[in-house]
Amino acid sequence: MSTKVKAQRSAAPEEAAVPTTATLELTPPNRGGAGGGAAYLIEKLDEATGELAQVSRFRYLPGHPRQVRFDAKAGQFNIGGTTPLGNSLRFIPLAWRIFQDDILNMGRKLWAELFFADDKGAVCAVLFHGYSVENLYRLIEPLFYDDLTLADVVVKVTAEKKQTTKDGKTATYYIAQFSYEAADPAEVAARRDYARDFPIWRAETYTGAADLRIQHGYTVPTEQEHSDEQPAAEVAALPPAA
Repeated sequence: MSTKVKAQRSAAPEEAAVPTTATLELTPPNRGGAGGGAAYLIEKLDEATGELAQVSRFRYLPGHPRQVRFDAKAGQFNIGGTTPLGNSLRFIPLAWRIFQDDILNMGRKLWAELFFADDKGAVCAVLFHGYSVENLYRLIEPLFYDDLTLADVVVKVTAEKKQTTKDGKTATYYIAQFSYEAADPAEVAARRDYARDFPIWRAETYTGAADLRIQHGYTVPTEQEHSDEQPAAEVAALPPAA
């Protein structure tokens, strides 16, 4: 599936919400961005027409990023609960928020939700709660005082083993530890422009009732975008374009 970005933006969200083929063609909503010439665009030859088209490096169904999960019992990351990714992740964040809410039938907790593009260009979302959120704060604070944000660096997340003993029984669990390193400015710019031009959010974790602590690049969906959730989910189930 490829995501093409036209220089002329459309005002009709229905075009993006109900595509008729497995190739989803999206135009960035009018959010004050540059559109054509954005750092996330690359030129690609359209074999059907012989013309060069501006194509996004990243693939994303608005409101439905790829779900990356942190299994705190096993200390492993995975895609959708099935495809293993190992015990660590490295990425430049597109957007994030720290918030308190009752989501995923887990009761009201403090959460950190980060969005990023994986090595194949798919926009992903990963959630953390508990001590892992406290550890993320410990990374955000020194960056803030260096006039940086998570969007300016490569963030590395590693599962760290912990043990606790109660009534003579030892239990093992894992929390996320965060560190960072310098990022390529061109990669930072591509993600900055993409978060500017597209609403970055996840339908499954948006309730409209969150107590927000910090956010960057995260866009609360409009009523129309939220109502388009089901059509977008149907498109996500389509087979990849040949």
